[in-house]
Amino acid sequence: MITTTRPTAPLAPPMDESRHEEDLARGLVAADDEAFAAIYQRWGSLVHTMATRSLGDAHEAEDVTQQVFVGAWRGRHGFRPERGPLGAWLVGITRRKIVDALAARTRRLALADSAAQDATPTRLVQAAPDDVLDRVLLFQALSRLPRAQREVLGMTFYEDLTQVQIAERTGVPLGTVKSHARRGLHRLRTVIDQDGKDGPTPPC
Repeated sequence: MITTTRPTAPLAPPMDESRHEEDLARGLVAADDEAFAAIYQRWGSLVHTMATRSLGDAHEAEDVTQQVFVGAWRGRHGFRPERGPLGAWLVGITRRKIVDALAARTRRLALADSAAQDATPTRLVQAAPDDVLDRVLLFQALSRLPRAQREVLGMTFYEDLTQVQIAERTGVPLGTVKSHARRGLHRLRTVIDQDGKDGPTPPC
């Protein structure tokens, strides 16, 4: 007996599922906390998976996931259902946040490279004097250095002092100041290269 099969049509999302997504979208625009919680439960894993695959870092992926949903909440009035479903809108936000995260990583690595390539740390500050992100990262990285290295680099970065001036102010021999600056810069690059991850820094 010969049987024939009919070509199958593309599967469309169930009607109840589509309506449920529309309800969630309306709830989001109306600032409904329960709807937003349901949105996070439904798409949170997808967003996190996209971020993890693109960034290759679970910690950064967590940050991006949080940024996506905070951005969705704050920008909820910009959602236009006629332009596409809620899920596609969230995916679009995710892609933009991933791009931002990659750009921030590039800035951090450039900052670290400047520290390693130039024994005069003034260049490190000049690389992006108006970049708030870099300043915050620099401050955080400096706070993790040994006290002597932190003080030398701090006077260099924030007071624009030369190593000779630092030696005169502190009474520390110039050779020691240079050693602190050199080791501090190397350690600073290591701290920044950790890319925001918590962990012990290597010994000097």
